Amino acid sequence: MLSLDTTLTFFAASVLLALSPGPDNVFVLLHSAVHGRKAGLLVVLGLCSGLLFHTAAVALGLAALLAASSTAFLVLKLAGAAYLLYLAWGAWNAPAGLGDAPASTAMTPRQTYLRGVVMNVTNPKVAIFFLAFLPQFANPEIGSVPLQIALLGAVFGLAALLTFGCIAWFAASSGAAFKRSARAQKTLNRTAALVFTALAARLALAQR
Repeated sequence: MLSLDTTLTFFAASVLLALSPGPDNVFVLLHSAVHGRKAGLLVVLGLCSGLLFHTAAVALGLAALLAASSTAFLVLKLAGAAYLLYLAWGAWNAPAGLGDAPASTAMTPRQTYLRGVVMNVTNPKVAIFFLAFLPQFANPEIGSVPLQIALLGAVFGLAALLTFGCIAWFAASSGAAFKRSARAQKTLNRTAALVFTALAARLALAQR
């Protein structure tokens, strides 16, 4: 089984990776600022649930298939880019009233959570990254590699949950100030739309 030293080293590396600029933490930052702390934390839970999918893909060898198949990679990244453009459209057209959004336009907790799941699962770069990163810490001599991969994925998920959770918490505090001004809130929504569009373009143009 994994040693304590290996686990702690992997956890520290995972925290640093979660803090590095990327689509997931930018997504958490913007979503929390626009929709509030609860919505931000639900998105974080969704993103971390998506990591479980990528962990299983590496353990079962599916990520290797994705890395080898240019068609599969293309289909998944275009699906992810399309979803980001959908989010951009929603943010650009979001109402800019004072206070909370009207009940008719607010997402349910389930929808918010699933938004995080879809955002993570449809990013093939995460699968490729996990395929390259997780096996480096697995040792065939000490036991089942798939089991070690599963444990490493769980540790990475915990690191991401704590890191993204902190980002969501503090971003929501900053975003609350924007909600007191319809004009500022509209600016924040439009900024989020532009960032989502940029992330969509980055993903669509990404190479393996």
